[in-house]
Amino acid sequence: MAINRMNHAVLYVRDVERSAAFYRDVLDFREVMSMAGRAVFLQAPGSTNDHDLGLFALGAQAGDSTAGRTTVGLYHLAWEVDTLSDLEEYQARLADAGALVGASDHGTTKSLYAHDPDGLEFEIAWIIPANLLDDEARAARTRIGPLDLAQEKRRYGADTQGGVGISIPAPSVTP
Repeated sequence: MAINRMNHAVLYVRDVERSAAFYRDVLDFREVMSMAGRAVFLQAPGSTNDHDLGLFALGAQAGDSTAGRTTVGLYHLAWEVDTLSDLEEYQARLADAGALVGASDHGTTKSLYAHDPDGLEFEIAWIIPANLLDDEARAARTRIGPLDLAQEKRRYGADTQGGVGISIPAPSVTP
């Protein structure tokens, strides 16, 4: 018996249509079901889940989340992209939407941080494939540095499949 992956997350939002439009228009999520004005269920591009994100409306009167500031709670969700080119494209889209709040190099993971329309934080990450991990990348996990996407693309390749052997099984080699 084992849990093998996260299936979906549910967020409470003020305006479900506004939030769904953000995830659809900026992050390419696809609406799979909705309950007018009350809930929307979205699927991430490339996902095979029934849905990856559920949004439930609380209304305009709902206060901001204080999780991590004055209460316990979820800090952020993280989604993984295939390539550094994908990460760069999302960086531009999030910046254009006024949602990008940070970009960090975590050594083995290259990450963007953004806020949705309700200020809920999320991360979009590219993970160095296992066969490209080296001592420098492993050692850098103990710090958070600024992300230099151009440098990372030169080092790993713009279209190198991320996460292989880490979050994505490596292809098996048969003799």
